[in-house]
Parts: sequence; C-alpha cells; structure tokens
Amino acid sequence: MADARRGLQGRFRLPRRHALLGGTTTTRDVTTAIRYLASPRSLVDGPAVGIFERSFATRVGAKHVVSFAAGRMGLYGILQCLRIGAGDEVLVPLPTHVVVANAVRYTGAQPIYVDCDLSNYNIDLERAERCVTSRTRALLVQHTFGVPVDMGNARALADRNGLHLIEDCVQALGATFNGRQVGTFGKAAFFSTEETKTISTTMGGIVTTDDEEMAGRLYAFQAGLPAALRQPGGPLPAQACHLPMEPAELRGERPPGFARRLSNGQAAVGLTQLAALEANLAHRRRIAEHYQALLAPHGFRLPEPPATSRPAYVRYPVWVEDRPTMQRALGALAVLGTWFTSVLEEAVDPRYQGYLPGTCPRAEDAARHLVNLPTHARVSDRDAEEIAARMISAGR
Repeated sequence: MADARRGLQGRFRLPRRHALLGGTTTTRDVTTAIRYLASPRSLVDGPAVGIFERSFATRVGAKHVVSFAAGRMGLYGILQCLRIGAGDEVLVPLPTHVVVANAVRYTGAQPIYVDCDLSNYNIDLERAERCVTSRTRALLVQHTFGVPVDMGNARALADRNGLHLIEDCVQALGATFNGRQVGTFGKAAFFSTEETKTISTTMGGIVTTDDEEMAGRLYAFQAGLPAALRQPGGPLPAQACHLPMEPAELRGERPPGFARRLSNGQAAVGLTQLAALEANLAHRRRIAEHYQALLAPHGFRLPEPPATSRPAYVRYPVWVEDRPTMQRALGALAVLGTWFTSVLEEAVDPRYQGYLPGTCPRAEDAARHLVNLPTHARVSDRDAEEIAARMISAGR
C-alpha cells in the first residue's frame, strides 16, 4: 500500500503515522477534562479520586488502592511505608527507567541492579538470588512491556530470603499470571496512568496492596501530599497538561516537592478510561498476536511469556539487529518506540545512579537492539500488517 492514501471521493491525504505517545484518549475523555477545567473548584479536590481508586481496586482485584501523581511517586511511597532507607538494598531489574532507581535512592537505600532474561526482558530470578545479601530488604520485579514475571518463582525467592516483594506494573495493567492479575502477588505494587501507558490520566500512579497495615501507612502518606496542580486530558496544550520529569531527576537528584497525589480532574478522566479497559486490552492483545504471526516466520526475536501468563502488551517489543535502519524504514508510517535506549532509560548517565557499565550485559544488549511496536486502539489490523511488512523488508 502506498504511503499516501486516498480519502473520500478520491481526494489525496497524508499518510497515517502512529506515534506511541498516546492512543487511548477519546472524545469522552476530552469532554470530561474540559468540564473540570471549566470548574476549577473541583479540579484538584473532589469525590472522583475515591471513586477511581475503588474502581481500580475492583478491576485489579486488590483490597486497597492509593493514587499518586505518577508511578514513581507511588514506588517511593511504598518504600517509605516499608521503612526502607539508609543501609538497605533493593534488587532492581534492568533495563528499566531511571525514575525506578531514583525512587530507591531517594530513600537512602542502594539499588542492586539485576540483569534480564532475554526471552522476555524480565528479571533473571536466578541472578537476583545470587545478589541477595544481609542488607537486602526488597525484590522489585518489573512486568516488562506487559509480559508477566514468573510470579510463582518470584514469590518463592522473596519468601526464602525474607524479602518484601514489590511489583512494577506500570506497563502491565490487565496482565495475568496463573489467571491472577499482576499487582496482587506482593506486599505492594505500583501502576502508571501516564499518557503512554495502557490507560491515561495524562500523568498518574496507582499503588495496590492487600496488606492492611501497609494500606494504612500509604493512606497516611498520601494525605500529607499536595495535589498535582495540573490539567487533565489528552490533546490539550503541553504546558497545561504535562508534568514532565525535571532535569534533576534525569541526573538522579531529587527535585523539591517530588511526591504529589492525584487530582480530582485526573481521576475523573481515569474513570472514563477504566470504563473502556476491557475493549482496550482485547485490542492490544489482538494487535500483538497479529505482529507475532506476521514476524515469527521471518526469524525476528519476539518475546516469550511464561507458559501460564497472559500478557497485556502496552507495546510489542521486537529485537532487531540494526535499529537505526529499522527506524528509517518505518519512519513515514510509525514512530518506533525505543524502550530501552539505556539500561536506565532517560538517565543522563546510569553511573549517576550507581550503575557500573558491564554489570548487566544482557540489559545493555537489549538497550541497543529493541524496538517497540504500537498496540493502542488507533492501530488497525491493516496498520499492523503494513508495519510488519516494512520490518520484514528492512530485515532482509
């Protein structure tokens, strides 16, 4: 199919290009956002936060949900409530995002980096166990790209060594292991509702836990935070609706006023997103299966989920030998995601977060070779076919 497509009545129009920053925002979300923008008194505080938290808890199957302005703030809250601090160690999987390492370091604890399994880019649990010391307090597992970690083995490892098990579910809302939702296996878990994730409140984070004492600490921690003074919604001016990381965070430094809670307007948008979650997940799974069926016969290295898991691909990762060539080949059609270009994505230099180059060679290889294909609702089956066809051609 030609790059340019013909619209109604044969008129020429520009090709569709599928950026990965978004894809879930609907007209209903925008209408909701505008309503709250027009009523500033209800923008920051109101009942939508509690309703959103309860709705999220029901969907995930967790007893307690506590919302924050970003996933990284939720992780920081978990670590604070577990009393993890100076002198402690937390096992952190690579590749991941710089903010994960930051959250550990902001408590005074030390992240101990653990390499990945290249079959699915999740933590190598055997290597993780070899990293346990008398100072290790927690095992953090990341369901990378929405592929669940083998939570049976992760739970056993944590129990054997007396560790708190924390799930990083920022890419994995809706994924299951042994028929159980991720985010319900450990002491606590955190999700993201940032604009590139499965559902979007533009920015946002959710913590889940079934532990009553932990929940009480989290609610108290949340109550002491200011709200995220931001505007909800999707295609609004960037200055109004985006709360980007500050440059200090990319250097591993903690900015003033780091932790915040979710605003009422954002929660209202989250409710509209949750209402469409099942259709959203079904679409992402269908598109991922389409990519797999098209690319597997041509020798592409594709993710291999655990046998008893059901992924919920926020993006579909593909290992390619020459990423720049692949990006050029698809440039007019799709913006290929590049999670990850570093073992600590977006870090100015991973050494600022205490990473010693060469420590996790598999994660470093993944950071050189991975591209991520869009799965969001605006990607049709035909789009997936075109993307796969260009990848196959470029791969030759």
